[in-house]
Amino acid sequence: MSSRIRILPENLTNKIAAGEVVERPASVIKELVENALDAGASEIVVEFQDGGKRLLKVSDNGSGMSREDALLALERHATSKIASDDDLLSISTLGFRGEALPSIASVSRFTLSSREKGTIEGTEIYGEGGRIKEVKACGMAEGTVLEIRNLFFNTPARLKFLKSKDTEAGHVADQVTRLAISRPDVRFSCISDGKTLFRALNGDMLERVASLLGRSLAEDLFPVSRQDNGLQLTGLAGKPECSRSAGSHLYTFVNGRFVRDRVFHHAVLQAYRRFLERGRYPVAVLFLSVPAGDVDVNVHPTKHEVRFRDQSSVHDFIVSSLENMLQSTPWIRKSPTVELSPVIPRPPQSEERVASVREALGHYRPQPARENTQKPLFLTERTISESREGTEEAAPEAGESFFASLTVLGRYLDEYLLCQDGEDLLIIDQHAAHERVAFERLKIQFSSGAVESQGLLFPEVIELSHSEAALVAEHAVVFRQLGFDLEDFGGQARVLKGVPRLLVNSNHVRVFRDIVEELSVLGRSRTVTDIQEDILMRIACHSVVRGRQVLSEPEIAALLSALDSVGFASNCPHGRPVLRRISRSDIEKMFKRV
Repeated sequence: MSSRIRILPENLTNKIAAGEVVERPASVIKELVENALDAGASEIVVEFQDGGKRLLKVSDNGSGMSREDALLALERHATSKIASDDDLLSISTLGFRGEALPSIASVSRFTLSSREKGTIEGTEIYGEGGRIKEVKACGMAEGTVLEIRNLFFNTPARLKFLKSKDTEAGHVADQVTRLAISRPDVRFSCISDGKTLFRALNGDMLERVASLLGRSLAEDLFPVSRQDNGLQLTGLAGKPECSRSAGSHLYTFVNGRFVRDRVFHHAVLQAYRRFLERGRYPVAVLFLSVPAGDVDVNVHPTKHEVRFRDQSSVHDFIVSSLENMLQSTPWIRKSPTVELSPVIPRPPQSEERVASVREALGHYRPQPARENTQKPLFLTERTISESREGTEEAAPEAGESFFASLTVLGRYLDEYLLCQDGEDLLIIDQHAAHERVAFERLKIQFSSGAVESQGLLFPEVIELSHSEAALVAEHAVVFRQLGFDLEDFGGQARVLKGVPRLLVNSNHVRVFRDIVEELSVLGRSRTVTDIQEDILMRIACHSVVRGRQVLSEPEIAALLSALDSVGFASNCPHGRPVLRRISRSDIEKMFKRV
């Protein structure tokens, strides 16, 4: 009886491997450019035609290969980058599997030309469909040139899956861009159908990002640099205003390798979560350096995924590093400018009145709570005073009172404050500003043990489902810390006897149910810290009176002063901006003065 199990021929196994490594022309470029970088190239030229379907060519000035090495490089699992099992635990090169070249060669007509440094002549190898047709000597500069023609010519089914010429060309250009960003010390050129798409000269990271992503975007990026316990995070992170609707501008690198790692991306999004609305992604170019033995890059043939030995430590390190940068809110800080006269005339004593109010607020202390049946104002002097007390430790140093130094010009629609900063006009959203102050106050109270609670005159009975009741019981401590006073009422019902003080005049039952819903999604994808942040944001949002609200001058001064005493003052907890700046030049353009 003949055996039904057989060993596949080498050309077939290479085609199978090509299905994993070579998804499209951009995948070929990735593998070839990574080999060039591993070879120590200082200049790389990428050329392609018809979106890469007709021609893909990568030229470099790296170390090159001898005749013997060039022939061996086309054999499967032939590599110069690892030699033993131990090497897999400390990979420092971009390539190491020895599958790329034979896989690419098996589905194309390829030409490999290479000249080793110090030799007189180079070697040229031509093959089709993985079979070598010709090997000869050639004259060429030191380095390696690889030409891939008619990709997938012998696998028409794969060819049909490729998109249009322009789509594939875009993928190739994006791939070269990512590789060029990863190595600003290497010169890159990208040429499509004879037209130069970009040429990036070697320089520093900011200059490389500016040349590839645009100088206007580069102006909105701020440096990130932190090192701790063998981990290092460097790069550039953008301000919230330049966010994107997709993660296309989130460039993350681990030990110089571009990756789409879920841990890395989640950490970045968590750091920005209080700045960006849902569905928005930050612009960032971040490089994470990890000891080679603490990260496994041998997870997938494309090497886009990695696995960290201690994921939680890496995640927390990235979050804290970005939050340290974002905490300074550099995009709203501005160097002092010449103060212009206010546009709207004000009484001579106006500044003295504001100064006296600020001085009074500095000595003000809240009196014991009194029963009040009227709905509170949007923002009262008392609430701001309490906020300032609660955030006393986080108050900025003298000279950093950005908001309090603004000149208040007036109001718009009783929802926005119009202020002047030098020659610029600032529009401040009252609701977003108050929400930020309330959120920071809640955070401090929560971290200190419990949010301030107030008993209800008429306790409310809440009917819960079995799963909701179980969640409430499981997280009883969390609810107590949040300021909710709950008592069993038989079965699945609970009596709500007390709520967070900020919610006394709000729909606290609805907020309570929303918090139960938030806790229901607690699982692998969310951490307890994430849930707590969302809950505090929800409470802060509901504690703020919505709609139009007229603020008095003392209340406006108190609000601006409170904004200076909290972190992340440029955005509300949900990511909406607290302020917008309109420069004098923008206003002059509106009126055709320039």
